[in-house]
Amino acid sequence: MPSSSTDYTPQSPALKALMSRGLLEQASDLQAIDQALLAGPVTFYLGYDPTATSLHVGNLLTIMAMRLLQSHGHKPICVVGGATAMVGDPSGKTEMRKLLSREQIQTNSQRFREQFARFIHFDRGVENDAVLLNNADWLLPLHYIDFLRDIGRHFTVNRMVAMKTYRDRLDGEIPLSFLEFNYQLFQAYDFLHLNREYGCTLQMGGADQWGNMIAGVELIRRMHAHDDQQGQAFCLTFPLLTTADGRKMGKSERGAIWLSGERLSPFEYYQFWVNRDDRDVAKLLRIYTELPLDEIESLTAAEGAAMRTATRKLAFEATRLLHGEEAACQAQKASEQAYGGGGDWSAVPEVVLDIAEIKLVDLLVHPDIQAFKSKRATRQRVDSGAVKINDTPIADPYHLVTRADCGASGLRLKAGKKRFRIRLSQGA
Repeated sequence: MPSSSTDYTPQSPALKALMSRGLLEQASDLQAIDQALLAGPVTFYLGYDPTATSLHVGNLLTIMAMRLLQSHGHKPICVVGGATAMVGDPSGKTEMRKLLSREQIQTNSQRFREQFARFIHFDRGVENDAVLLNNADWLLPLHYIDFLRDIGRHFTVNRMVAMKTYRDRLDGEIPLSFLEFNYQLFQAYDFLHLNREYGCTLQMGGADQWGNMIAGVELIRRMHAHDDQQGQAFCLTFPLLTTADGRKMGKSERGAIWLSGERLSPFEYYQFWVNRDDRDVAKLLRIYTELPLDEIESLTAAEGAAMRTATRKLAFEATRLLHGEEAACQAQKASEQAYGGGGDWSAVPEVVLDIAEIKLVDLLVHPDIQAFKSKRATRQRVDSGAVKINDTPIADPYHLVTRADCGASGLRLKAGKKRFRIRLSQGA
């Protein structure tokens, strides 16, 4: 039966750490998982469908959990869904995913491996080195009729359509393709394969994966029901991470917060973290950094302006873990110079806009600038004298900014405490 962290006191250091960091929502059998983690190294797995060229901070929550368990001596298997990405997971989706080519999936998988390696170790020659596998290796060779006879008979359509993922699609009269309907079988088979071939007994994943994960646990038990093997298998989920105002965390106004430095620079990554709501900082420090819990408690005990120390610590530590110490220091320095005042503009990243001219009010709310939230707020701030171009106060919100304002080092825009270096490139 499912169990949550609210009614159980763990004994194993690994489970204690997961729970104290806020990385557990529910489990198939919490006591049995705890006993297994206490008894010796547990092989566990998490799956990632390579549907993009980069992982994002939503994935990072699961990677931090994987890093934590590995630090306690347990062995991670990272499964890249080279095959399941060709099907598309309907979990949490209101429409069918765009299907990718095999070449795109292979390229994305290789990039995922590089990003995993920043947080967990693969090739140190120790027992709990992580393993990277691609489920295309065992799913693509399957003979589908044989698969349906051997695996499909353990699933009932009644139970599958009762799952929230499928029910939401059907109740909303949103098309659910037969291709997607197969996804649960494939994910369950992944767990069965890893259990047989690698001794993997624990699957972990996001809260939206609960139905798929339980299907894998039950499949393993049923397949071993009449032989001498125990068919031991468990699963646990991580909570859906939301912000203090109820939104799903992991995206900004510009889109997903990518782990790839090519898609999101260390400076932009740092800015995402340093701009978190004060109410979320303690939770995020527990999940996305490895600071001791007592230090986190001390940092977040303050209120108001004093909380900025904790927020900056979050931004620095999160950036350091992903991009390294040097990049984190550079991002911190650039952020302080961009938003903390001072006369040195050299560290302020340059924003290049492919336009020849633009009204000031439009520039300040441009998606790549976002100095203020709305045009109304922008006009008010301009009227109050909060905006300067090249150190000259501008009182007209409709002032026309042109390439002539940029000069050799770019246009210097100060909006409140924020600073931007801007270049208009069209016609250059």
